[in-house]
Amino acid sequence: MPSLPSTRDEPDTPDEPRPAQEPLTGPGGVLLEDSPPGVWVPDVLEGFERLTIPLEVDEEGPNVATLVRVARDPASGDRAAGRLRHRIPVLYVHGWSDYFYNAPLARLFEERGYAFHALDLRKYGRSLRPGQTPGWAESLQVYDDEIGSALRLIAGELPEPPVLMGHSTGGLTLSLWADRHPGQARAMVLNSPWLEMQGSSLVRLMAQAVLDPVARLQPKSFLKLPRVDHYWRSISDEAEGDWALHPLWRPQHSFEVPGGWLQAVMAGHARVASGLGLAEPVYVMLSDRTVFGTRWSEDMTAADVVLDVEVLAQRATRLGRHVTVVRHPGALHDVMASAEPIRRTVAREMFTWLGAYA
Repeated sequence: MPSLPSTRDEPDTPDEPRPAQEPLTGPGGVLLEDSPPGVWVPDVLEGFERLTIPLEVDEEGPNVATLVRVARDPASGDRAAGRLRHRIPVLYVHGWSDYFYNAPLARLFEERGYAFHALDLRKYGRSLRPGQTPGWAESLQVYDDEIGSALRLIAGELPEPPVLMGHSTGGLTLSLWADRHPGQARAMVLNSPWLEMQGSSLVRLMAQAVLDPVARLQPKSFLKLPRVDHYWRSISDEAEGDWALHPLWRPQHSFEVPGGWLQAVMAGHARVASGLGLAEPVYVMLSDRTVFGTRWSEDMTAADVVLDVEVLAQRATRLGRHVTVVRHPGALHDVMASAEPIRRTVAREMFTWLGAYA
């Protein structure tokens, strides 16, 4: 997640808008094409399949979202379809500068009898197309389109109300969606949801004052933010982590941050701070500590290096009446991407909670 805009003495004039921080081509970095209308095709994750969801056209051209699930056996026929209807669906939404890559998470849910789906939002991951500004949105409410479309597609096979699971900005996005669509979900599982700026709401208000002129005049201008790769280093199997990451979909130094996008996120933070009153039970998983720094340290392999978990734990109480917050020692910012022993503990506690409340 981005830090605050620079307050150094150099001019705060934003850079000219650019479509991406690096060319959208290259070895191992090819963007996907749309699947044929209504057709599930093999995914980049082995054993998974994806479906393109067409969305509206904006100033950058046509938009799509991508729904991902464990591949179905076409030979299983109507009998499997009948069994499927009784399963509880799960819809997972990723965070900023991210996409769905956690196949073990999907299989954990499937083994427990859930029907797991992940959604790559427009201009992210499988849904990013040439000429688009990665991650760009002028309002988090724009994602109502793909979230609603994905849930309708899922409901065609799985009529049970879904569990919504979101990581970081995805957790914020789904919380705001659930507030606008009461009664549509059976439960919320939030993995380090980005519910407030680092520090406090006062920090957010100060940042808003700096950001408003930039976001109003040049919303797609990129902010001058620190360029660190600590989070990527903690999760990538090219560094200290366990995960093979697509170089364009989860780049080492994150997407560049448009001012208008950060303004939209802070508007979401303000909405959470005022209280959402979600009726659904909410489960929030966090690391037990945050480690910030300009230089890499080994402590960063066992902590949240992106968000202030103390602030998140406090702000989570504003989500609704029934909120459970669980802190996991040694967990990363993406709790479900932590070391395997931690993931096992997290999964055990999460499924116990889901069994009781969802």
